[in-house]
Order: sequence, then C-alpha cells, then structure tokens
Amino acid sequence: MGIGEDAPFWREKKLSELTHEEWESLCDGCSRCCLHKMEDEQTGELFYTRIVCRYMDMETCRCTSYENRTILVPTCLKLQAETLQDVYFLPDTCAYRLLAEGRDLPPWHPLVSGNPESVHAAGISVQGKVLSEEYVHPDGWEEHVIDWVE
Repeated sequence: MGIGEDAPFWREKKLSELTHEEWESLCDGCSRCCLHKMEDEQTGELFYTRIVCRYMDMETCRCTSYENRTILVPTCLKLQAETLQDVYFLPDTCAYRLLAEGRDLPPWHPLVSGNPESVHAAGISVQGKVLSEEYVHPDGWEEHVIDWVE
C-alpha cells in the first residue's frame, strides 16, 4: 500500500464490526461449505462429498435461493461472527475462517484479485466437480467422498 491508501476493510475491522455488505463480500463463491458432509459417529472424523444442495447453481457456484435458503433447507449454514468458532467444518480456504484465525485473504480471493472468477481459475471452487443431491440417494453418499477439500 502506498502513502495515503486505506487498508482494506477486512484488515481494519473485526468480523463482528463488518456491515452486512462487507460480511457478504467475504464469501469468495467457492461453495465448498455447501458440499454435503458425513461424520464418523465413532471417531468424529469429517468427510466431504462431491454432493451439493439442489439449490446450488453448479456453474456459478451460488445458491439459487440464497435469501430463503434456511427456510428451504433448515440445516443450511448461516454464518455469523459470534458463532464462527463453532463451525469446525469450514474449509481451510474459507475467508471467514482465515480472518477468524488472524490470517489474510489469499491472492485468488475476489476482494484481493478484483476478479470474481479468480476463485474458479485458481481451482478453489467446486465448479465442475460436484453433483446435485437430486441424483444421489442418501445411502449412496459414501461413494462420493472426496479428498480435494482440506
């Protein structure tokens, strides 16, 4: 940064101080948090699958019913600064997780790159890698466990 330039809001504010617009802009659009997950009941180990919610636009990696997502899918994640520490399954690339852990945004993050497509170009998003839950029976989820997250 040069003289007289302001630092970006995510370096200047705590997550709890962000405006709604700032908070929402932290989402890089990777949709990794939208992957269905399975947890081993005995070990607590978490497994990501390549299965996503029926409301996921798999081309844009955005929810087609974002404003109503928690009504349509009661288990859908709604991140909040005050409960972020409880969301242990956020991918290690997630901006909310990175900032909560005191780290900075990576170069491919759209707020850093200035390009909303940079998350896809970097291979971070789920674009082209997922399958809608509409096509997978819940008993078949184990067949779709992936290892490219984390």
